[in-house]
Amino acid sequence: MLSFEDNELLVRVGPGTAMGRLMRLFWLPFLLSDDVVPDGQPHRVRLLGEDLVAFRDSAGRVGLVDHACPHRGAPMVFARNEAEGLRCVYHGWKFGVDGKCREMPAEPATSPMCKRMRITSYPVRERNGVLWAYMGEQPEAAPPLPSLEWNMVPGEQVAVSMRIQECNWLQALEGEIDSAHAALLHGRVDAGGFVNQWKQAQDRAPVFECVQHDSGVSIASRRRIGGDRHYVRVNQFLLPFWTFVPPQSQYPELSGHAWVPVDDYHTLCVMFSYHPSQPLYEKTRRLFREGHSGRETGHPSNASFETRPVTEPYHRYWSRFNRANAYGFDYGAQVSKYNSGLPGLWVQDAACQSGVSAIYDRSKEHLGTTDAGIARTRRLLLDTVRKLSGEGVRPPSVDDPERFMRRAVSLTLPAGADWMQFGGEFMQAKPGQGFGYEP
Repeated sequence: MLSFEDNELLVRVGPGTAMGRLMRLFWLPFLLSDDVVPDGQPHRVRLLGEDLVAFRDSAGRVGLVDHACPHRGAPMVFARNEAEGLRCVYHGWKFGVDGKCREMPAEPATSPMCKRMRITSYPVRERNGVLWAYMGEQPEAAPPLPSLEWNMVPGEQVAVSMRIQECNWLQALEGEIDSAHAALLHGRVDAGGFVNQWKQAQDRAPVFECVQHDSGVSIASRRRIGGDRHYVRVNQFLLPFWTFVPPQSQYPELSGHAWVPVDDYHTLCVMFSYHPSQPLYEKTRRLFREGHSGRETGHPSNASFETRPVTEPYHRYWSRFNRANAYGFDYGAQVSKYNSGLPGLWVQDAACQSGVSAIYDRSKEHLGTTDAGIARTRRLLLDTVRKLSGEGVRPPSVDDPERFMRRAVSLTLPAGADWMQFGGEFMQAKPGQGFGYEP
């Protein structure tokens, strides 16, 4: 369990908080490139408790600026995006992507005010269809973008989606490094479905083994699958909020999430599924977009979203499955068919992570042996944030993009074999090269 004080330390991410300072050392994925078009409608964003708007100017450059005009606080989401700048509709003050004021039409032409005025702005980088923000104190010293394999392979090899979840970032993240729940939560009462055929469904009490490294934690779950063989799935946690999931034999792709803190109570869940060396099957993409027989996959389907007013952050990323409507829970379906009674994979996870409250009191928990990865990850986070706050020590991966070049793996090994020895080579990301083994 976490003490109440330690939980507060980890989940509070706003300006001036210890965890917020840690997060601001890293680049944050925050929108899909297609969400902002040249001279198009600004998009409301919230990151680390800070309210912003994103826009793409006439030249195609993306800006991320304060949501309120520094003149009289008018909403910049209503600003007109024109001629390489964002013009507040109230008095016409216009700002470029760098935050500098370009025009003040209601002020005297001789006023020096325009040259002095800025709106808060943050650097944005764009890579392979994803927008990244850097919110650190020294934007001119921003590190390189992290070398994350999913964002470096060609577009036909990856699918990326984003949605908002109603809980703090750590509650959401912990669900993906807890592989003990998979066959139970996602399984079925009857014998049908793919989940019941997963190898991990053959042993529902895995033994967990964790190895900490300077970028995060490798979390292995070892299962007996008959004879003298073990099935070992190694999930990866990388600072500050990355989780990587191994492939299944039925689903030959890698996947994972960035659990980006929107504020203390909401998380931007950036999901990626990719193959390092070949295009994704069109059937796979269709399942992501449309779901399967009315049920959700790991990605939110197009039909799972509800559009909200443009004044709400991420107005196109909110799900119609939420706490207010019990995430579509159906007790009849739970009795007759699906263990959870919830309509699909990501909804099942979100309901368990968010259903009680946006910030659950972790001092009430009773962790078991299968929670070893969660306990180790929490310790690493606490140690990292305290070293930054107390000693100014930055995590090594902040300034070294290559430390993100890792993969999760799923290995079938002789009983008792050392998964680090057998899987070390396969856990190194190598864009353009396949898994190197049969999942």
